[in-house]
Amino acid sequence: MAYLGRTTLVVDSYDRAISYYVDTLGFTLIEDTPMGDGKRWVVIAPEIGIGATLLIAQAVNDQQRSAIGNQTGGRVAFFLYTKDFDGDFHHFKEKGVQFIGEPRLEEYGKVIVFVDLYGNKWDFIEPKIGEPPA
Repeated sequence: MAYLGRTTLVVDSYDRAISYYVDTLGFTLIEDTPMGDGKRWVVIAPEIGIGATLLIAQAVNDQQRSAIGNQTGGRVAFFLYTKDFDGDFHHFKEKGVQFIGEPRLEEYGKVIVFVDLYGNKWDFIEPKIGEPPA
């Protein structure tokens, strides 16, 4: 069976993105390898060994720069799961994370949308007990 192991997030700056995702959201920097000509292989993850990782890709042309913050045309782009919604929610608020609306209970769990440094929308979810992240 195949699984999604990594997805790309287009950003304006490697260092700015690393600072936000690691320092603000608490992700782990897994790899940051120079590849020449200013290009780097930068991989981050919310928790190592669980779920997909993100490849941070610095935009290099106008077409790529135009996709920053709008990689899915304004829809939620990413889904971040937690086992401690309230604790993580308050921690993120203290770090300045911008949330849209208020937390709500859905049939699949507790959820709220937040906007990252670039304007990408994320669902922040604590699944109901016994519900696997889908």
